[in-house]
Parts: sequence; C-alpha cells; structure tokens
Amino acid sequence: MATISSSVNSASPSRRRLNGFQKMALATTIATYLLIMVGGFVRAAGAGLGCPDWPKCFGYWVPPGEASQIAAKGFDPALFNPTLMWIEYGNRLVGVVVGFLILATTVVAFRHYRQVGRIFWPTFAALVLVVFQGWLGSKVVELELKGWVVTVHLILALVIVILLLYATVCAFFPGGKPLAVIPPERHRIARFGQALMAFGLVQLALGALVRGHIDDVASKTGLPRGEWLAQVGTLDHLHRLSALVLTVAVLAVAFSVVRQRNLHPWLRRTAWAMVGLVLIQVAAGIGLAYAALPPPLQTIHIVVGTLLIGAFTMLVLLAYRLPTGTVAQQAPGAVARAAR
Repeated sequence: MATISSSVNSASPSRRRLNGFQKMALATTIATYLLIMVGGFVRAAGAGLGCPDWPKCFGYWVPPGEASQIAAKGFDPALFNPTLMWIEYGNRLVGVVVGFLILATTVVAFRHYRQVGRIFWPTFAALVLVVFQGWLGSKVVELELKGWVVTVHLILALVIVILLLYATVCAFFPGGKPLAVIPPERHRIARFGQALMAFGLVQLALGALVRGHIDDVASKTGLPRGEWLAQVGTLDHLHRLSALVLTVAVLAVAFSVVRQRNLHPWLRRTAWAMVGLVLIQVAAGIGLAYAALPPPLQTIHIVVGTLLIGAFTMLVLLAYRLPTGTVAQQAPGAVARAAR
C-alpha cells in the first residue's frame, strides 16, 4: 500500500510520506481484521458465553476473580470459567479499541476529506455500523449464540471492513476517483471481483450457519467431536459445494489477470494473493472436515475467509483506479498524471 501511495501521490520525483488519514485508515482496517481474528478464536474456543451478560461480565465491569463473587450478582457459580471469561472479555476490549479507532478515523476524515464523498461517507458509515455492531453483540449474548445472529454479526463486520478498505484505497488517489477512461478489460476484472465479493459473503454466511449447527450438535447430543460435522447434513454439503465453485472461480479470475502482462503490477499481485489465500482456505477446510474440527484451523478458516473478501474488494477498487498502459509507462510521474 505504501508503494501505491508513493506512486500515485508523487507529482514530483520526491516521495511523500503517508498523511494522517492514510495512516489512521490503514491502522483501523488492520485492527478491524484483528478483531475478526479474535472473534474467530473466541468462537473456536467456545468462549462466546464466557461472560453471559453484556456489556458487563457477570455483573461486573472488570471480570470477577472467583466464583463466589458471581453468586452475589445472581449468577450460577457453575458458569464461572476464568479462561473462557477472559477470552471473551479480551474480545470485547479489542472491540472497544476498534470502535474508538473508527471514531478517530471518522473525525480525521471530517477534518480533511469532508468534501470528498468517496472517503468521508464510507468512513462515517463504518462508524454508524460499528455502533450497531456493538448493540448486535449484546443480542448475540442474549440469544445465546443463535446461528443466525452470529452470522449477521460476522457479515456486518465484513461490511465494515469493506467500507474501511474503500475509504483507505480512495485516500491514495486524488479525489478518490476512478480513472476517467477505463479499458474494457479493467471493467471485466472489476465485475468479476464484485461477483467474487458477493459469492464470498454468501459462502462465509453458509460457513457461519454450519458452525452454528455444529454448536447445537455439540451441546445437545453428547457425540464425540469427530462426529459433530457429520450431523449437520445438507447445509454442510451445500457449503462444501459452494466452496468448490468459489475456488474454481477465484483461480479462473486470477489466471485471467496474471496472464495479462500489460496490467499494473498491483493488480497481478492482488490476483496472486487471492490464489494463495484460496488454497490456504481449501487446505483449512479439508483439515476441519477430516481432523475433528481442531480449534486452530477454525480460527484460520474464518480469518482467511475474511482476508479473501478483502482481496476481492481490493481487486475491484484497484481495477478502477490504477493507471493503464505498459509497465514501462507506469513510472511515478506517469502514474500521478494518469490518476488525476
């Protein structure tokens, strides 16, 4: 991303450093991905109800140190599990930090980019959604991790990431605008990227629903861990089939991008990143299916899935904004002129 900045923003041979908004937006986007990773770990560890109330934890703003303390707040001492409690509480703390980062990013966007709709409004929308996401988090706890509400919670997190990526990428281009003239092959790449984004979100939603069914099986049947997935049935088969289709689609789109030698290097790098991520995702999915759902792979599966959505988003945004022409023509001065 720094390479894009130095190329796109350099009207003169001297390189510019990232401005305040670019630094803040990058940090906030990375932190949001970290929050999703922590949330995946919470789910894999079975710690979603480590604190059975919200926003407090067993009635305390700071988690209690022993079971006897929660009885005074009307909770069953048998619910007290320090490990799960602190995992869930840590997730909430990271969520608060991310919320304040998005608030700070919105403030900076208002100060410096309020006239640039492509930067300010996505950032503001992310702030509104993160407030709603906090409320939805309370419903996740209140409804005891029902599959549908956890799925909505995950999809909303990804929408926030997409909005932050949009604002961040636009901040590296003058006015955040796409190129005035976009070649047909770039339009095709962008459309393919948009289709992958939509398909990827559906696939992640299916995966979250599968995970919800697995949790139900684990809590209600008493079956060994290695037999949980087999009880999910049709939904799991649909998830696997759609994963196969998505994998083939990603490889096909990536191949169509990397074989075009005249494309900007960042588009080809994004395509290669998509290939690497989808192969890791397939390997993690196979490991989950045949290795009794190991928790580390569950976390990897969620994180890589969200990174794939990010890669699809980047492919679309860069296809519309990176300069056209041969690599030899894409010197810093030419890039700056083409992006204006």
